Amino acid sequence: MGGKYRITGDKYPRMRPHRRRGRLAVVVVACGAVLGVAGWGTLQLIDVFTGGGGTATAAGTGCPARTKASPAASASAVAAAGAGAVPKPAQITVNVFNATTRSGLAKTTADELRKRGFKIGEVGNAAKQYDKKVAGAGILLGPASSLNTSLPVLATQLTAAERRTDAARAGTAVDLIIGNQFKALTSPAASVKALTALAAPQPTPSTKKGC
Repeated sequence: MGGKYRITGDKYPRMRPHRRRGRLAVVVVACGAVLGVAGWGTLQLIDVFTGGGGTATAAGTGCPARTKASPAASASAVAAAGAGAVPKPAQITVNVFNATTRSGLAKTTADELRKRGFKIGEVGNAAKQYDKKVAGAGILLGPASSLNTSLPVLATQLTAAERRTDAARAGTAVDLIIGNQFKALTSPAASVKALTALAAPQPTPSTKKGC
């Protein structure tokens, strides 16, 4: 420099790069997020081990609270709902017809049904379309309205019988047509048990599903 410009002193100016403030801010935010997640996880662990947090919130977080119905209350509700749908034996008129070659079956079967509380209508031999043509234990025949009312009740007395309905048939009476494989009516104890289950069915247990 030819001595015109002189540098005096023992300190020299240094050129420093500008700090990257943006990157520092990102690091600070990331650290805050990590700390927040860690804190939330800790609270969840504490909640699990202490059994807290059983109340469902209005926003629906977690599993919704379930109301557990009493089995006795459920059974009573089912019985009350079905009380008017299933008639009692005393409300059912049964015609008993013998479609076999064995004599006397219609009368003895009708007498037994009468002892069990059923009303008895006609008793005799089966019509030509059924005579000696019923291979099973029997046929329970009634109007369309009897499908879920009278026929199921009568079926408790002869569980092996086939159920049929006739849409053109009038009235409320039902027929018991005795077939070739008939031996006897269902035992009184089994019939009573079946009638009880029919009048007051047990509620089906519900399967709990996860969230």
